[in-house]
Amino acid sequence: MHSSAVSNGNGHAYESAQDLSALPPLSLSILGVEPIDEFIREVADFIHFQICNRPLELGGLVEVEAKIGLLRERETGQRLQLPVLVETILAPNAIDLRFESNMLAKQHRHFNTLLNNLRTTPSPAHPSSTLKYQHLHLIDNFYSVEGGGGRGEKVRVTRDEKTGEVRECVRKIRLADLNIFCPKRHADWRISVNLEIPVPPPLGSPTHTRKKDRMSYSHEEFVIDLTQVTSTAGPGSKPEILHELELELARPEYLLTTAAKRGDPNVSEMERGAFDELIRAFVNNARILVRNADGEWH
Repeated sequence: MHSSAVSNGNGHAYESAQDLSALPPLSLSILGVEPIDEFIREVADFIHFQICNRPLELGGLVEVEAKIGLLRERETGQRLQLPVLVETILAPNAIDLRFESNMLAKQHRHFNTLLNNLRTTPSPAHPSSTLKYQHLHLIDNFYSVEGGGGRGEKVRVTRDEKTGEVRECVRKIRLADLNIFCPKRHADWRISVNLEIPVPPPLGSPTHTRKKDRMSYSHEEFVIDLTQVTSTAGPGSKPEILHELELELARPEYLLTTAAKRGDPNVSEMERGAFDELIRAFVNNARILVRNADGEWH
């Protein structure tokens, strides 16, 4: 497929359906309703549980993101292989693996082309729902945290590379991950739920630095960040260049509001279902990105 075409995962780009009006319409099921999608419900339940059981005393903002990459066996470093045929959610901690969010530069360019084309040519289904774009140049400095509970937490100070202005100073705490294995695709994905807690700027020297050349695309309730990262461990160390793609829920406060009303009989049906609808769109966006991954990765 030409790189500018956006695949829905069925092997073809957007196209109108053939005229099948001669056939009688089929029922959704013998009960006349469509069964709940267990995959999306599992993701929604996972995120909802993490939100509702987060340590409230820490405060901060809830971050929900999906990163595109590869699941690798920790011992061999090879991409995970399982006896399944389609996209599958893995039980947490059931397999000794690591997630690698780095991609090749050519995949980075492929996604850049795809997203830029979507920015200039909206979806036929929603022509008014366009992508907004920012090109950011940021520098992250990381500092060790005293009493971090053994979780490897660090304080991240993010500055605008051009002006030096501090844009963010946070301590990030990872609450949980959910890994999704995609045997038919060139990439897998991981959902992470985190807390980002604002903190005062730390003293001392950073343990490492990340320079980020980021193309950020926003669409409705989501932000897609395509980032080239130059990571430096310390003075005299050789810089490492990484290419990353992540999808994030744009409004943490809206996420929490919808989560609080999920299934509440005292609110309207639309409010009760808003959280699951948000997660459904989140999962669909992650799936579309994975299904448009191009060629072999690392």
